[in-house]
Amino acid sequence: MVQAAMTQAEYWNGEVGQRWARSQAVLDAVFAPLTEALFSGAALPPGAAILDVGCGAGATALIAARAAGAGGRVLAADLSAPLLSVARGRPVRAGDAPVAWIEADAETHAFGADAFDHAISRFGVMFFSDSHAAFANIRRALKPGGRLTFLCWRAMADNPWVTVPRAAVLPLVPDASPPDPDGPGPFRFADPEGLARLLEAAGFDAVACEPVARDLVLGRAQDGAARTAAEAAAAVVVGLGPVSRLLRDREPPVRQAALEAVTEALVPHARDGAVRLGAGCWLVSAAG
Repeated sequence: MVQAAMTQAEYWNGEVGQRWARSQAVLDAVFAPLTEALFSGAALPPGAAILDVGCGAGATALIAARAAGAGGRVLAADLSAPLLSVARGRPVRAGDAPVAWIEADAETHAFGADAFDHAISRFGVMFFSDSHAAFANIRRALKPGGRLTFLCWRAMADNPWVTVPRAAVLPLVPDASPPDPDGPGPFRFADPEGLARLLEAAGFDAVACEPVARDLVLGRAQDGAARTAAEAAAAVVVGLGPVSRLLRDREPPVRQAALEAVTEALVPHARDGAVRLGAGCWLVSAAG
């Protein structure tokens, strides 16, 4: 769990952001089915001006640029300089919309009034210090009739890709604090009714929360062996998933024991050389 004294900017510009930046290709591959669901729901039209909130290492902004085409534009914002450094190094294809990358907090940054047709986010909206202020700021940036579309996680219980490794790790960290349901974190918007009220209070209407369920491939084995696939998957969920927060600041022996425990827990989920576990999200849409 992120320590209370650490801001989100400090968190994502520190070791965590650097680790995620190094793992950009892995994360893009793991989340590909959910990214597809986001853009299917957003249905971005050619020529659109698009704001990508929490763009990370750039995958979603580049897909948005492809959808918008040469007549559109994309502004991609994130708190994390390490992730933006990776994003800026990724090429925009000829014929795609230009992408501007900015290090900014969507809660407070002046994006301009009535500047965008659509705002999107893939798991970038759950970490605001003040969610109401952030969504109101995004609302101000949308043109009349503009739309917001984002993915956020449903309840932890709906996400075996988290609960299976978490159950393996918890006995090793019995002093771990439970997640704060009201603070910044992956499962902050698990309650769709509360989320809808929040968005409406921030100025949105026609809020819809559609459940999305996909299997994520967490690790593969070139040799097809279940254990090899489980080892690859354990490296992903221990190093990059919500479980990694349980192990932050733990001594190396604890981290190694956690990696071994998660590997054992994932072996039964390996089939045909890959570990697949379910992920549950809300595909949220709202009118500005």
